[in-house]
Amino acid sequence: MEALELLLNRRSASRLTTPAPTGAILENILRAGMRAPDHGALQPWRFSIIQSEGLGRFSEVLVRAAQQDNMDDAGVEKARQAPFRAPLIITVVAHCEDNPKVPHWEQVVSAGCAVHAMQMAAQAQGFNGIWRSGAWTHHPVVREAFGCRAQDEIVGFLYLGTPLLKAPASVTPPNTETFVSYF
Repeated sequence: MEALELLLNRRSASRLTTPAPTGAILENILRAGMRAPDHGALQPWRFSIIQSEGLGRFSEVLVRAAQQDNMDDAGVEKARQAPFRAPLIITVVAHCEDNPKVPHWEQVVSAGCAVHAMQMAAQAQGFNGIWRSGAWTHHPVVREAFGCRAQDEIVGFLYLGTPLLKAPASVTPPNTETFVSYF
């Protein structure tokens, strides 16, 4: 897929099934993430791959978090099922360091760029996914499960797999005049 076409027609796929990216395809996805803009060459990202039995372990983590938050039965069940929306999840953590030239926010943005690059690399190779975030990214139980230090941020969970629904070949482009001004 041509790069510009891919970028101009990007869309997430929330309904995913097997197969998931593996082998050289998964390696390409990870390498694309590691090409994110990186001021100071800090490499402020860590990727945790969740697949197979790991999906069940992640489910247990989310259940513990939901129970700690005193969610009702429906909320706990939703947490239990969340990891099974895709056959592969990549948790992306902004692994931030104190640096006088590269502020914390910039390191978090770099990790966010890594997520975007990985989703584009997946799509370019015939897979797709959806970048999910939300309250779980800040929850102490989830942060602990992924080894987050106080200064780290979970920027999201990239769910990847084979789309169940075929997306239109192109999207209607937004009117740039709504979002752009000239200084």
